[in-house]
Amino acid sequence: LLIDWINTTLKEEHIVVRSLEEDLYDGLVLHHLLENLASLKLDVDKIALTEKKQRQKLSVILEAVAKCLQLEESQLKWSVESILTKDLLSTLHLLVAIAKHFEPNLAMPPNVQVETITIENTSRGLKTVNAVEYITENKENLEAQSQDDAFDELFSRAPDKLVAVKKVFLQFVNQHVGKLGLSVKDIESQFADGVILLLLIGQLEGYFLNLRDFYLTPASTTEMV
Repeated sequence: LLIDWINTTLKEEHIVVRSLEEDLYDGLVLHHLLENLASLKLDVDKIALTEKKQRQKLSVILEAVAKCLQLEESQLKWSVESILTKDLLSTLHLLVAIAKHFEPNLAMPPNVQVETITIENTSRGLKTVNAVEYITENKENLEAQSQDDAFDELFSRAPDKLVAVKKVFLQFVNQHVGKLGLSVKDIESQFADGVILLLLIGQLEGYFLNLRDFYLTPASTTEMV
């Protein structure tokens, strides 16, 4: 996904990325990507041939990224050294952060994780630490952090507008289920058994629901469920 996104973004500049490890470490692609997305002009050489020049170039680029994304140094999951040494994990963290900021609608799959193994040479021998690191957002944590949605806000802060919102939803529902000869007057009671909801989904998605798959007139809680 990230490679396709980069190649699409930089298509007019005739840049083609085939490997995140091999094609991003020297700063050339990151330079073009940031200038394209943020409309920035970075004061660095287009092509850095020596390691010293590449390090200097990456330093300027990553400083610009942190500024654009408004990130403190403690929040960064990458560094000049890690990108320069082709560390894939750091490169992924960097690209995901840039993509999330500049292309929030990019269909980034949640809960992408890798198992990392850190090996440290100590006086007592090798010390191994296993951990799981998320590349994209942990959806469960995200949902826990943002339990209040627009409707929670509506209920708590603008209950007077609730009637108007319900009226809009009623018009929307009746516009579609009206084609089946149905009419909804009360959202709470008429949606409780699931029948109207199923028929509405069928109308919106353009398919016929087999009436044998559910109870059209459920007589018990079990049938509603």
